[in-house]
Amino acid sequence: MSSTTVPKAKFELKMGVATREAYGQALVELGRSNPNIVVLDADLAKSTFSAKFQKEFPDRFFTCGIAEANMAGIASGLALAGKLPFASSFAVFLCDKGYDQIRMCVAYPGVNAKFVGSHGGISIGEDGPSQQSVEDYALMCALAGFVVLNPSDEFCARALVHRMAEHVGPVYMRTGRPKAPIIYGPDDKFEIGKAKQHGDGRDAAIIACGLEVGYALQAQAQLADEGIQARVLDMHTIKPIDESAIAQAAQDCGAIVTAEEHLLDGGLGSQVARAVARTHPVPMELVGIQNTYAESASPDQLMEKYGLTAPYIVKAVKAVLKRK
Repeated sequence: MSSTTVPKAKFELKMGVATREAYGQALVELGRSNPNIVVLDADLAKSTFSAKFQKEFPDRFFTCGIAEANMAGIASGLALAGKLPFASSFAVFLCDKGYDQIRMCVAYPGVNAKFVGSHGGISIGEDGPSQQSVEDYALMCALAGFVVLNPSDEFCARALVHRMAEHVGPVYMRTGRPKAPIIYGPDDKFEIGKAKQHGDGRDAAIIACGLEVGYALQAQAQLADEGIQARVLDMHTIKPIDESAIAQAAQDCGAIVTAEEHLLDGGLGSQVARAVARTHPVPMELVGIQNTYAESASPDQLMEKYGLTAPYIVKAVKAVLKRK
């Protein structure tokens, strides 16, 4: 594995639990307060952590087997019967294998069903490209009427699961396999479509989602040590994107860097660029996966090799500042 030559960021965040585990915890919380909550899984309940719900509410849990497409149809039927279904699988299987059924049975009729794709991105690690979902933002954002989420830590994930249940309409959320750095606390509030801002820097804005928020905060700290003041926007909602926060960042900073664990085609950077073009055009740099599939290696090795760690965000900020 090749390594970057730019300096390492010194700022470290304490690690918490994986967002997939936080999802399982939130499902149990919802199940206790709402008897209409039902959960489906495609034979991966221990990995997605929906098994937590299964243990407490076995009569409201449906194992669909290795059949994500059928699971999408069942979720649609349960929603139309008055239930509030949460359907889970690995993101690559849920979005790729179940796409037509999600489109026709859920998106087209606007059914109130929720989908959670676990093990998103390349940080799944050694399982390799067949199980690394790097297209899910683009696929799910392309579905009319869908909300698309990617939480950055356990507290963000748990809160967003509750917001999913409150929202009327189809929602997709990506969760991750590895432990995520702790960014928030139990009292932090989250709303669909509203970014969380960290700092008021006016030199550049870093807009990130998922695990990249932790790297963005590391980059922010390193840049501050070098006299560059950046703000970080945790864009946990990819669709509908927070255009007002993006427009304000563009106006205040005059330069934007996006960071995502996803192919650059159709991902967070594309969504932000559309918003910037509509509101306040400024120079942009995009950190993400560059038109390739990854390999099988440890999560840290992959995030480093494919340019997704804090030093690459620092490098992108310095590049965009030259274009202001």
